[in-house]
Amino acid sequence: MELLDAFDKALGEFDRRVHHVAHNQWTAPTPCTDWTVRDLVNHLTSEHLWAPWLLRGATLAEVGDRYDGDVLGDHPVRAWERAAAGSRPAFHRPGALESDVHTSSGLTPAADYAWQMITDLTVHAWDLGRGTGDDQPLDEELVMAVHENVAPAVDSWQGFGVFAPPVPVPDSASPQDRLVALLGRRP
Repeated sequence: MELLDAFDKALGEFDRRVHHVAHNQWTAPTPCTDWTVRDLVNHLTSEHLWAPWLLRGATLAEVGDRYDGDVLGDHPVRAWERAAAGSRPAFHRPGALESDVHTSSGLTPAADYAWQMITDLTVHAWDLGRGTGDDQPLDEELVMAVHENVAPAVDSWQGFGVFAPPVPVPDSASPQDRLVALLGRRP
């Protein structure tokens, strides 16, 4: 799966689930033990507000704290829609993935940053589905592409709080279950 196709598919998976959050589900727990459904959507919304800045070459200091705290306000779905509407074209801008971006781990190739965002969108789409009872499976081609991309790096992430340690699953586990388990979730 091509990188931008994976980005679009992952964005769509998360977006669909955001649009299915019922009014009474925003405070529901998610598999991310410290986050409610609202916290999870806030996290991804904030990330996607940052993306256009970073892909234009802004430093972390230039963006500052403008996206800290609650970025959802009174209309979480609309806030997410605005963030996604800015993020998608930023990733698709010609040349956007050919440079480096400033991240908390230093200068990072923009393509690697895109895969980080794809991974976050994908696994948090699963988390959001679990938090709201929307257990429709993720796109299998996307799941396999994310797994292929993150599997070599997952050991190096341990101890940094990026994801919990992998959870064992049987050899017969579905690709989706293998991915979420690799990222520390119990399928």
